[in-house]
Amino acid sequence: MRLVLINEEGLAVRKSSGTWFVYLLECMNGMIYTGITTNLEKRFQRHASGRGAKFTKRNPPSHIIAAKPFRTRSDASKAEWMVKRLTPAQKRAAASQWPITENLPKL
Repeated sequence: MRLVLINEEGLAVRKSSGTWFVYLLECMNGMIYTGITTNLEKRFQRHASGRGAKFTKRNPPSHIIAAKPFRTRSDASKAEWMVKRLTPAQKRAAASQWPITENLPKL
């Protein structure tokens, strides 16, 4: 699967190796996991195989809801920290405004 990234101006952009993403992953039981990565496909496969995080080992993922690109790991980590403090409903609402919501990995 090839990801097409859309920036905030609605233009397609290529993913550079330095791009970091905050992503929201929906689990099969409806819970939402928040994480960061430089490779959405690879990270999702690790979660799906039970090797991504303790949380997703206990709560198998079904798909990535949305992702948002950041230029640095520091920026992505700060955004992740803020998103993790939101309720599931607030996370879903925020994700609906994120630039990457289509062509994301799923089972």
